[in-house]
Amino acid sequence: MTDLTYLAKKRYTTKAFDPNKKIPQDKIEDLQSLLQFSPSSVNSQPWHFVLAATDEGKAKIAESTADYSFNTPKILNASHVIVLCTRNNMDEAHLLRLLEQEEADGRFADENAKQGQHNGRSFFTNMHKFELKDLQHWMEKQTYLALGTLLLGASVLDIDATPIEGFDASKLNQVLGLREQGLTASVVVALGYHDESDFNAKLPKSRLPQEELFTKF
Repeated sequence: MTDLTYLAKKRYTTKAFDPNKKIPQDKIEDLQSLLQFSPSSVNSQPWHFVLAATDEGKAKIAESTADYSFNTPKILNASHVIVLCTRNNMDEAHLLRLLEQEEADGRFADENAKQGQHNGRSFFTNMHKFELKDLQHWMEKQTYLALGTLLLGASVLDIDATPIEGFDASKLNQVLGLREQGLTASVVVALGYHDESDFNAKLPKSRLPQEELFTKF
């Protein structure tokens, strides 16, 4: 078994966090870098991440779990909480900002390469916007790629994590002022170290067998 397979099997969804244990700042910075360098279709990066490290910040996020009270203590007791947000639109300004950054990072040999990148990314963006009419869904797919990167990365760093979809997105958008920023909350991740009361830490991992999951030719 490779180290990566071990880490994938080691991680699990934490059900109870120890409020007295905090993630060191250097590991938080590692997680930020993992999110920054997550893959996305045509390098579209249609995301923004809200990081709460204070009790006040976590309490604000927890307001969105009033109808999902089983998730409230996970957010309040976690060391840090990240809200993974998705853009509400892939406009020309964002496409040009991506292009500007790619140029600054030295990705283009010449102007033709730069224009080709812009044309290609614009093609797929417009296809999802006008023909397929699923732009928001397509962008959110990219945010969930970042979620996968974050969860596996947390396991590498021996940090426990809980992805949370049980929250009121409208409420969270309101309390964080996301709509005014052209964003919407897609998924929340609580991060920290599990408490001894966490029953899920003691249970074996369960997945369908590979014989059912893979078709091989």
